[in-house]
Amino acid sequence: MAKKKTTKTPAAKRTSKKTKKKIVKRRGTKPAVAVSREVRDKTTVARLHGVAQGVVTAGLGGEEPRLSVPMRTASNTRWDEADGILRMGDAAADRRLFDLKQARTFMQTLLHAQGISDLIGRGKTSSLRGMFYQGLHTIAGTKAEKTFNDQRESDGVLEDLEVSLGSLREELHIFAKKRGTMVGNITVIDSGDTIDCRRMGSGGYAIPSICEPDVIQFDKVEADFILHVEKDTVWQRFNEDKFWKTHNCILTEGSGQPTRGVRRMLHRLHKEHGLPIICLLDCDPWGHYIYSVIKQGSISLAFESERLAIPDAKFLGIRSKDYEACGLSDDVKISLNDRDITRAKQIMEYPWFQGHRGWQREIKKMLANGFKMEVESLITKDISYVTETYVPERLAAEDWLE
Repeated sequence: MAKKKTTKTPAAKRTSKKTKKKIVKRRGTKPAVAVSREVRDKTTVARLHGVAQGVVTAGLGGEEPRLSVPMRTASNTRWDEADGILRMGDAAADRRLFDLKQARTFMQTLLHAQGISDLIGRGKTSSLRGMFYQGLHTIAGTKAEKTFNDQRESDGVLEDLEVSLGSLREELHIFAKKRGTMVGNITVIDSGDTIDCRRMGSGGYAIPSICEPDVIQFDKVEADFILHVEKDTVWQRFNEDKFWKTHNCILTEGSGQPTRGVRRMLHRLHKEHGLPIICLLDCDPWGHYIYSVIKQGSISLAFESERLAIPDAKFLGIRSKDYEACGLSDDVKISLNDRDITRAKQIMEYPWFQGHRGWQREIKKMLANGFKMEVESLITKDISYVTETYVPERLAAEDWLE
């Protein structure tokens, strides 16, 4: 790697023309078709009524009411090598009313289904937290039995409803907390308001929870690629240094594990405008897992992989070789603990990493080092080393893992 404060050659100052040809794909893909909210609501309500009718029909017919819920487990998840994504299998579990172990969850499912129906009927939306409180009360005839013990229990039931109904969370009128930021050469239309992401100051544009075509449209997309960083602290450095302007890109961050909204935004820009997704994440099992989720999808959301996973995403760094390559000091080393080591070995066995020699070398090198590193460790070289030297040189050298 070059020393800090190098002369700004084309390779060190901006993405070279050769690299742009490599990472920029052909444009011209069609934008996602925005299905009207009225049509979506009608479809979702019909599915909800179908669930309710099934329960009523079983009860009136003298049969035990039950719900069939697809299993969101590793055993019911398969790796689609051809498409490069995780997919949910066909296994499902019955949720029965007369089974004492399942009756509570059966009731919770119908309670949230009713809440969703009410939201759609009133033309309102609610947060995950709001849905928890909307369904929270003490069960009649008991002194202390609550419908939900905590929000985590409520969120799980809502995800079960998503996959059972074959509807996106957004189609259920539910949104999550906003987490993630964007800035760069793009103009978006958010609920009718035009947002120029070139003029968002130091704070950037907060990526919303719902990024579907009927809410978010892309007006002017003039960037060559998207650089996605793990944390806001790193994103702030890139934004302050105007990296997006120098290198004609879009900068995004996911505040750690990116939310569905962030992943959906990246997915749409990649699919609809051909923008390559290049990731700058920590050199640890958790940074590797974040990349895996962006690239292949996750087990818990395998039913949404087609609209979230980006098989062509690239991992730029930070890499296990960078301690020596960048001449970093011992101060940046963070010792791997037992949990880190176990997680790293699990990730090595993921099918999409198992047969990839580059990733096998990467993780083995980290384990051999015995330490992990954060992207912020590059600050020990210079405050802007990551924006002026590290990333530009890696882009110019096309030095990334896929």
